Amino acid sequence: MDKSWMHVERRSKAYELGVEAFLKFSIENLLTTTHIHCPCVKCGNFRLFGVGIIRDHLYFNGVDQSYKNWTFHGEPWQPTTNASRNVEEDDEHGSYSFVSEEIGIDDNDLGDFGFDPYGFANVIDDGDQPLYLGCSNYNKLSALVKLYNLKAKHGMSDVYFTKLLILQVYLLLEENTILSSMYEAKKTLCALGLSYEKIHACPNDCILYRKEYEHSTHCPTCGISRWKK
Repeated sequence: MDKSWMHVERRSKAYELGVEAFLKFSIENLLTTTHIHCPCVKCGNFRLFGVGIIRDHLYFNGVDQSYKNWTFHGEPWQPTTNASRNVEEDDEHGSYSFVSEEIGIDDNDLGDFGFDPYGFANVIDDGDQPLYLGCSNYNKLSALVKLYNLKAKHGMSDVYFTKLLILQVYLLLEENTILSSMYEAKKTLCALGLSYEKIHACPNDCILYRKEYEHSTHCPTCGISRWKK
C-alpha cells in the first residue's frame, strides 16, 4: 500500500487520492463505514467516526505521519525497533506517538500481551476517566502516555517506572485513576495494539545494552556482568 501521500502537501492531488485510497482500504478491511479509527493529528486513532468525518479531519487536521503501520485499519502488525524516534514529534505536534520499548528483563519479566481489537474500545472508554476529580488537562490514558514516553526517552527501568507510578498515586488527590504498576501500564498499551522490545539493562541501571553497547558483556560504567551467574 502506497503511503507516500501522508508526507505531501494536503492541498495536492496526491494527498486527495491518498486519502480516498486509505478510506477504501479501511472499508474493505473493516467492513464498516461508520466505526473507523480516525488517524488525523488530533484524534490519533483514539476516536471512531464515519468515513465522511474522517475525510474532513484528514484534510483539516492532517494525518498523523507517525502512524506508519495501519494496524487499526486492517494492516497486519509489523514490529519495529525504531518506535522511540517519534517521542520529540509527540511534544511538537500534540499527537501521541506511543513509544513501545520495554526496558529491563529477567525475574520481573511479565510476559507478552497480544493486541485485542475487541478490547480497544474498552480501553479508550476507561481511559477517558479524569485523572482525578476536577482535572481537565489529563485523563487516565493521556497521563499514562506522557509518563511512558518519559520512561522511554530517559531510559527508565521497569522498577524505577513502577516506583514513579506508585509515587504519583500518593502525590495526586485521593480517588485518582492513575495506574500503579508496570504490569497494568503494559496491559493497557498492548491493548492499543502496541508491541514492545525487551532490551537488557545494567542491574545497577547504568546503561541499556543497545546501540554501541548491544554486544557488550559487561557494563562500561560499573563493570558488572550483563549475565547472571
